[in-house]
Amino acid sequence: MVFRYKGIDKKSAKKVKGYIDAKDLNEAKRKLQIKGILYESIKESKADRFSFSFVRKRAIKADKLASISRNLAIYLKSGIPIANVVRLAKSQYEDESVIYDFFSSIETSLDEGKSFYKALETQKIISLPSFYKQSIKVAEESGTLEAVLMELAKYLRDQDKIQGKVKQALVYPTFIIIISLFMVGFMLTVVVPKITGMFAQLHQELPKSTQFVIAVGDFFKNYWLLVSVLILIAAVIFSYLYKNNSKFKYSVDLLLLKTPFIGKISQTSELARFAYMVSVLVKSGVPFVQAVKLSSNIIGNDVLKSQFKKAADDVVEGKNLSFALVKHKAFVDKSFIQAIALGEETSEVSAVLDNLAELYFEENSDRISIFLSLLEPALMLTVGSIIGFIVTAMLLPIFSMNFAKF
Repeated sequence: MVFRYKGIDKKSAKKVKGYIDAKDLNEAKRKLQIKGILYESIKESKADRFSFSFVRKRAIKADKLASISRNLAIYLKSGIPIANVVRLAKSQYEDESVIYDFFSSIETSLDEGKSFYKALETQKIISLPSFYKQSIKVAEESGTLEAVLMELAKYLRDQDKIQGKVKQALVYPTFIIIISLFMVGFMLTVVVPKITGMFAQLHQELPKSTQFVIAVGDFFKNYWLLVSVLILIAAVIFSYLYKNNSKFKYSVDLLLLKTPFIGKISQTSELARFAYMVSVLVKSGVPFVQAVKLSSNIIGNDVLKSQFKKAADDVVEGKNLSFALVKHKAFVDKSFIQAIALGEETSEVSAVLDNLAELYFEENSDRISIFLSLLEPALMLTVGSIIGFIVTAMLLPIFSMNFAKF
């Protein structure tokens, strides 16, 4: 259970507030006493009464997480213990309740003897990316937390810039989609039924295309609410299964990799992330074998993660990474493997992986730009075709009547 408290810190004599994990109210009070906090109020957090993580946790922007990571890295570089670093960082966010409560929860877990990764994993305030938490875990196990946090800050800022460009580019296509849906919906539910009434009075056999459009219009007019509810339920079920069912997630990830263009973007993104993390760890003094094994855990796509974990096991047994990837290379670029093989021959694997990561990030940025530039005309063509089909289907019976008169 999570309890929200307000009180006074005995050491600083300042008012404090935050969250604390405990089995019950009495244990929460004992923990506050151990921390040296005289509580004024303490009660169970309503956020913890919900079982779904998307209700319980709040999202955090990439640039904000990058800023936090950078600050933590700077403090750690000064030789300050992680528990004191968290307290120092918390004091800078007193005006931002969510971040402040986040650090309060982390501080409580650290005081209980948990690792920084475990504290991030168990906190229930902010939803953190899986790769971020796995990177922290890797950094703690390898003793490179400071370096990895700084690299994560750089990575998150770069990704935030890319996402910003993507969002900006998606504004117009999104506007087109929304307007198009309203137009098609209006035609099917308002215009088509009125024309249908005219056809009914003529007692004339209608073309197949006209009958199809009329049937679709009647269906959406009568069952639009049911269709909306079913779509919402399907989305919730899909989200739940993807997060909690490993077989389902594996199947979806496999389908994603096989999808033209989108699969290439996903693959390149994962390979870049893996190469980037291995490079960071190796530069931080972690043995290459251990860096490969640890970095395979940060891959988000389960298909690629499975292949890299198998390859990592082969590396532990003494094989080259390039050889291991050839053995499990179903969704790994040939150029990626060849570059690693070259790095292994020249003993410059770290530099090669660093260059690969930068190259793949740039390639992905270019692919996304191309995709967005093609998306707009594709949407307009699709919507135009649908509306054109509806209009043609409605005009065909009218043309037939005019021809019949002659």
